[in-house]
Amino acid sequence: MSLRVRLAAAFAAVALITAAAVALATPVILGRGFAQVLGDATGGPGAGAGHGPGPGAGMHAQQVQQDTILTMIVVAIVAAAVASLIGVVLAGRIAGPLDRLRVAAVAVAHGDLQRRSGLADRTDEIGLLGRSFDTMARELEEDAASRKRFFQDVVHELKTPLAVIDATATAVLDGVYAHEDRHLETIRAQSRLLARIVDDLRTISLAEAGQLPLRLTSVDVSRAASDVAQAFDARAREAAVRIGVAVTPGLVVGADPGRLQQALAALVDNAIRHAPPGSDVVVQAGATAGGHVRLAVRDAGPGVAPADRPHVFDRFYQADVSRDRSAGTSGLGLSIVKALVEAQGGTVGVDDVPPHGAAFWIELSSTAPAGLVPA
Repeated sequence: MSLRVRLAAAFAAVALITAAAVALATPVILGRGFAQVLGDATGGPGAGAGHGPGPGAGMHAQQVQQDTILTMIVVAIVAAAVASLIGVVLAGRIAGPLDRLRVAAVAVAHGDLQRRSGLADRTDEIGLLGRSFDTMARELEEDAASRKRFFQDVVHELKTPLAVIDATATAVLDGVYAHEDRHLETIRAQSRLLARIVDDLRTISLAEAGQLPLRLTSVDVSRAASDVAQAFDARAREAAVRIGVAVTPGLVVGADPGRLQQALAALVDNAIRHAPPGSDVVVQAGATAGGHVRLAVRDAGPGVAPADRPHVFDRFYQADVSRDRSAGTSGLGLSIVKALVEAQGGTVGVDDVPPHGAAFWIELSSTAPAGLVPA
């Protein structure tokens, strides 16, 4: 039963109890009063035949009236007191769960994110409120755990290049390494990796906060895909991979041209790193239902395991735990794709490509969504 119905029933019960008590007592009280007045008017049982009302009949009738009124007031007060007691009991049953919820809210506010309301099993509005509170507390707990993992990952990712820089510089200064350009090149490469990690983190933070400046316009999908493929042609040749474009002509999306190419470039870079020599990497695009366009980068690599699929766009997530940063990657490429695309009102995902391989895709509207931060 809903809380609204229970409250209405409680108030109705209080009113009915009071009214019933007064209604049941009124005939008895009035009957007794009228009997006394009538007895006085006829002389009473012992007045004798032919005798009229006694000289004090009027005063007695007035006294009977006052007693009757007083008795009715007492009955009404008693009935109201009983009904109020019932109301207090019902109010306590309603206020108790709300107090439990208040205690749980205070605990969560003080950092106990594992606290729950204990009201999820109720079927009324209080139960709905309890389930909403539990969902909020669970999301806060997950966010806190995610932030903790994020900071741990950042520390880990920054620690490696800093350690390389320190070790190399120390070795050169101590005479272990000669003053050669190759050692300076190692330091420079690691410094650039640090700068890229910091810049990538800044981009993701701005995008997720809705503060990333975007220059929204109508973008020719075929041209954007061709430009990215051409930019990676030399890199693909070095990896013995062929790169191609398969885009339906005339497709247009509402996006920031530079940010769209940045997202596509990250997907192509990821595909080339995982594609086996002699295979193809294809940038493809086609229209979907609802006025959207899906751009995908398909490779013939090992694919993505089902367990890894929900996490491949997470920051620093490593499907391959042996992966390192020797290639100069920040580990944030797919995270940047997700942040950039969602900042432009789109979605991202990954699909299997039978018999092997994966297709990372982004989906954008053919018109620029409103409410984005202009450049």
